[in-house]
Amino acid sequence: ERRYRAAIIAGLETVPVIVKKYNTEEMTEVALVENLQREGLDPIEEALAYQGLMDTYKQTQEMISARLGRSRSYIANMVRLLKLCDSVQKDLIEGDLTVGQARPLLALRSAAQQIEAAERIKEGELSARQAEALVKSMQNKSPKTKTNKPQSTAEVRALMDRLKLSLGSPVNIKFRAGKKVQGKIEIAFSSEAELERLIAYMDGQDQTEDTEVMEFRV
Repeated sequence: ERRYRAAIIAGLETVPVIVKKYNTEEMTEVALVENLQREGLDPIEEALAYQGLMDTYKQTQEMISARLGRSRSYIANMVRLLKLCDSVQKDLIEGDLTVGQARPLLALRSAAQQIEAAERIKEGELSARQAEALVKSMQNKSPKTKTNKPQSTAEVRALMDRLKLSLGSPVNIKFRAGKKVQGKIEIAFSSEAELERLIAYMDGQDQTEDTEVMEFRV
């Protein structure tokens, strides 16, 4: 439609076009990708679109990255915003918080803490770096658990999901029995190219965007 309107303004009588035949599913997928390329998307709309491409159309973060020309780490960080509580997501939608201000709140476990931090960030007009410092101070004040073992299966699953989003590959965490927290992390890959991508990412060669360092507390 934008090209059509531009052609009218330019006074063109004919324009070159490429006609493609799509089924309903393909047409919906193409429309979703087109929507990601328009201006005016709020961060949550963008994150939901990425998540939709992964869930509905089985696209990996690497595939989306190549298709849209954005780094995989950028897409992973945007999708992680969906883990914020509804109130903070609303702040992002309405523009009361920036992505840089909201991202540190992911380190806070409860919705109540996230909401409290968001209000303090807005009231003090804190920068992204100041927001990170605020979250760290809130974590230091939080009561520490007496056990050094994972709280529950759900907590372990949450850690696995966070690593999966960061690496773009399935991750499995296995804990060993004992008093100390010990175990191993298994990262799955399905091709030599995917292995090379993971190695490059771990070597820091894939950090084309400013990514957040995850802190795991078990």
